[in-house]
Amino acid sequence: MTINNQIARGLEQLEMSVTAEQMQQLVTVIEQLSKWNQAYNLTAIREPEQMVTLHLMDSLAILPWLKPGRLLDIGTGPGFPGVPLAILDNSRSFFLLDSNGKKTRFIRQLAHQLGLDHISVVDTRVEQWQPDQPFDVITSRAFASLKKMVDFSYHLLANGGVWQAMKGELPEHEIEQLPDTVVVDDIQSLVVPELSADRHLITIRKK
Repeated sequence: MTINNQIARGLEQLEMSVTAEQMQQLVTVIEQLSKWNQAYNLTAIREPEQMVTLHLMDSLAILPWLKPGRLLDIGTGPGFPGVPLAILDNSRSFFLLDSNGKKTRFIRQLAHQLGLDHISVVDTRVEQWQPDQPFDVITSRAFASLKKMVDFSYHLLANGGVWQAMKGELPEHEIEQLPDTVVVDDIQSLVVPELSADRHLITIRKK
């Protein structure tokens, strides 16, 4: 199966419709990640087919539950979930943050190549960043425990905003360790095409 067909089938299972341009952008993400990965080791996932499932579809699975507003993706790595989400949603600004210079260089090049002007790339540690204004949504996929995510980025979340953390199995122990200043607002069980493992999206807000 070609990458195009695999992506098309995954989008169909997610019940997401895309334009021809968006489809080509998603294909380009996998092509460029595979190419750069050979030289710069951006991800431990080597096979393009696995990249489609474990990076692309895993990222897009949260789209229906994303809250509105300016979005910050912390610990984005080579751009997940931020880049795929930005391809399908040009209605908001995306800020993709990572402290690994190789990965942020890749995202900058990729966003430029794809014409994603609503993506900004931030090369720093999340706890040290002091932007001009806070964010409505903070996402993370492979960043840290829920407590660390909240602690490190508390100053970055706007009043009324939410953290939306992507996790595998439901991390009940991590939820119990959350500080008293926040509350779990929602837990969604996600279905990722071609992935049998558990996936969850945990939405947290300030009290």
